[in-house]
Amino acid sequence: MNRPETVDETAALVDEAGGHGIPVRVDHPIPEEVRVLVARIRREQGCLHVLVNDIWGAKIEWNKSVWESSLESGPHTLRLAVDTHPITSHYALPLLIQTPGGLVAEVTDGTDEYNAANYRASFFYDLAEASVNRMAFRAGARAGAPWCDRRDPHARPAASEAMLEAHGVAEANWRDAIAHSPHFAFSESPASSGGRWPRSRRTPGCRAGTASRCPADGWRRSTASPASTAVGPMPGDMSPRSRPRAGRPADVMGYR
Repeated sequence: MNRPETVDETAALVDEAGGHGIPVRVDHPIPEEVRVLVARIRREQGCLHVLVNDIWGAKIEWNKSVWESSLESGPHTLRLAVDTHPITSHYALPLLIQTPGGLVAEVTDGTDEYNAANYRASFFYDLAEASVNRMAFRAGARAGAPWCDRRDPHARPAASEAMLEAHGVAEANWRDAIAHSPHFAFSESPASSGGRWPRSRRTPGCRAGTASRCPADGWRRSTASPASTAVGPMPGDMSPRSRPRAGRPADVMGYR
């Protein structure tokens, strides 16, 4: 994505939060690199408690049909956003399930309900997000599988520097983007997402019915509500089915 941020900076943020960040450069579409990473985790740490599959990095062609979409960028999107998840799980899960109570978090954009009823304004983006929903369902539904958390609708807007930059805001003033993009109100930071996952381990295969407070985002977040309270289309959803709803308010009651 040609971003200036580095894995070293991310590791430093982990250290600042009281953890121990270890920066490692891994190309997750390449199975051998993932295998080597998990082997290192096994050798140096001896176990794995949490696996977060949130790999992306593709450039999306919005508002194009499948025949208008590029057969270079489209399949590349699926390679990064879909293939990387099972590749990583293939090598990581055997280590994770050796310790009871492990957590697998599949991060996507939109719940099953929302993605089933709304076209996501790009053939390949739509397919990618729905695929991750199914991977989360499969991990949670399989008997004896690790706990799995499925993400709520539009969990990503504030989760990356690229999205904040696109809206002309920073982490400290991300709410300013709501003025021109009301449904950005549903966004959340990585700190918020990470704070909810331990609670979701109480319920296999679904969201936990608890609430959490994220100082970085400045609001209290209910994890029990699905997309039913999300009024209007998510940002980018401009299919004919979504356009009539575009003027409706972003109702976050119950979602936060």
